[in-house]
Amino acid sequence: MKAYITYFKLKFISGLQYRSAAWAGIATQFFFGFVYIMVYIAFYKSGGKDIPLTLSQVITYLWLNQAFLALINQFTRDQELFNMVREGTISYELARPKNLYFMWYFKVLGQKLANVTLRFFPLVLITSLLPKPYGLGGPASLSCFILFLICLTIGSLLVTALTVFYPIITMFTLSEKGIVNLMISLADIMSGLVVPIPFFPLFLQKISKVLPFQYISDLPFRIYVGSMPTTIIINSMIIQFTWLIILIFLGNFLMKKSLKRVVVQGG
Repeated sequence: MKAYITYFKLKFISGLQYRSAAWAGIATQFFFGFVYIMVYIAFYKSGGKDIPLTLSQVITYLWLNQAFLALINQFTRDQELFNMVREGTISYELARPKNLYFMWYFKVLGQKLANVTLRFFPLVLITSLLPKPYGLGGPASLSCFILFLICLTIGSLLVTALTVFYPIITMFTLSEKGIVNLMISLADIMSGLVVPIPFFPLFLQKISKVLPFQYISDLPFRIYVGSMPTTIIINSMIIQFTWLIILIFLGNFLMKKSLKRVVVQGG
């Protein structure tokens, strides 16, 4: 375990060096945050009926999406892992007497936490000081905040398992184009990153409940704003944890399977 924690620390510390990229990301996230907010303000002023979330809940949900974007999104893949598969440098990883899946898992987790650490605090601080209706709201209650922290922690482990899952698939296909890009696009949509899940048609909401993506960000953010009853929260968190175990087990299994037929590309 010490070796895996070392991989995590190295990736986390190296990720903290990219401060200029973080500031550029913060500026971009502020821009898109305000664009989304203005769209929803116009939507609410249009007088829609049966809206599942209040305007303040939606705005808080959107800012949380932006604050934790570096952690929860799927479209910024760990390109280093894909390059290892394509260029053959995975052979160096195989020379180390450690479980390759967990090596990759802790590296990805360290990178994601480094990225979100650089961006999270400025976004939360500034958006919490904005006037209504543009500002980030507080948690619905202390219990909601505690459950939010627990759920977000599990969600960060879940999104890491998904991120590692994609290069493992590439070990079979030798390219991330096609099924991997399709899965990443589906993950971004079904995690509530584009539109909050409560605004989905009913049949899509039912589908999202049986997929792992909703439990990455939509669930913790809805807990934070207080839009879910306690019984549903507990049941959803059980499903979230179950998906985490399934994906880690499946990823480790497929990694071992792929290593039996791995082809080292390049010279």
